[in-house]
Amino acid sequence: MCGQFGSCPDGAIPKGYVLFDFDMLGLKPSLAKSLKTAGFSEPTPIQNQAIPLALEGHDIMGLAQTGTGKTLAFGLPLLEHLLGLHGKPEPKTTRALILAPTRELVNQIADSLRVFTQNSPIKVATVVGGQSIGRQISTIAKGIDILVATPGRLIDLMERKAIRLDTVQHLVLDEADQMLDLGFIHALRKIAPALGTPRQTMLFSATMPKQMEELSQAYLNNPRRVQVSPPGKAADKVTQSVRFMSKPEKGDALRAILRKDPEALVLVFGRTKHGCEKLMKGLVADGFNAASIHGNKSQGQRDRAIKAFRDGTVKILVATDVAARGIDIPGVAYVINYELPDTPDNYVHRIGRTARAGREGEAIALVSAEEVDLLKDIEKLMKISIPVAYGERPEAVKVDKPKRGGGRRRAGGGGGGGQGQRNRAPKPAGAEGKPRRPRRNRRRKTAA
Repeated sequence: MCGQFGSCPDGAIPKGYVLFDFDMLGLKPSLAKSLKTAGFSEPTPIQNQAIPLALEGHDIMGLAQTGTGKTLAFGLPLLEHLLGLHGKPEPKTTRALILAPTRELVNQIADSLRVFTQNSPIKVATVVGGQSIGRQISTIAKGIDILVATPGRLIDLMERKAIRLDTVQHLVLDEADQMLDLGFIHALRKIAPALGTPRQTMLFSATMPKQMEELSQAYLNNPRRVQVSPPGKAADKVTQSVRFMSKPEKGDALRAILRKDPEALVLVFGRTKHGCEKLMKGLVADGFNAASIHGNKSQGQRDRAIKAFRDGTVKILVATDVAARGIDIPGVAYVINYELPDTPDNYVHRIGRTARAGREGEAIALVSAEEVDLLKDIEKLMKISIPVAYGERPEAVKVDKPKRGGGRRRAGGGGGGGQGQRNRAPKPAGAEGKPRRPRRNRRRKTAA
């Protein structure tokens, strides 16, 4: 059986898989017991490939979509090694570091690992922006076994000399492509030299952008590559469709879809913070049970909205790309792209929010003439032609894009905050780091 970490293998096991069950691994008794208590017996495909290699100490380059069981793929070998260590970690240090792009994903990873550390001495802590850095400094001061962090907040702590990374024996980069997409490459370049050696590094990504090669060379040593689906490929159980219409028609089309299955959990994606908030309020005004998450929401508001969505007390969650990354809710039945994302990789991540943990799901894209070129880019990346459920493909309408350097660039979810590095472009909502201070115009003094 399979649980919260991902879906079970479906059909024949592809060539190259290492077949095992968790009982065959010879794990520490406490860890083996925790696995059984949590209901895990058969590994998912990514776990089948990654876990034996990781237990042997190899660096791992893992290519897999969200919902395939990556957390246990890196978490189980990491926990097995840490349970064999004696003594406590030194003050201001961590034995294992897991980096993830957003607060939501950091919290999700930590919660998943704590399932297996409840009756052990292993301590799991998180550091993210939007929360008290003083409290985080206090927690790290005692020493941590596993630290799950966003790159921006980790840089903050390093600059305050609140943490040392030279003791890190295990490093995990999860959703590495999303960290690159959020502009964290500069933070990652700064973190790499501070890490201890020798260490084991595991990098997981759903797509393979060009910068990934640079990242892998900086962090990985002779890695073993594991892959369960080609980069850019959606989960097998996601049914995709596109509906062509004008922008003004999208609101009625969305409401019609929602009324057909009123009890289903639906994740609706928009492009901007303001647009998502406006859409959510319109749905609520029409009697729909909806909430929203985006960069203008506080961390507390976002956590409450996600909890209500997970519990089913809220049926519709309207979100920007960045705010929704890291959401792992197996019950999502529909992902509706109310607006297509600016980058095709984000479409793959969006629809990966459904068909999780072995379930089926449906991804529906509402596409206007202004978005036809974006759709073409998505289909090119995925190497498919998405079936048309309504309308005919219109001629693409050219949309003027802002020139580089011509003002502040707004990302898919709307901005808010900086990248954790000075003199850099603003980062999208949901990522962590220091905000960039605006420069003030100063008059030069001239000689009298």
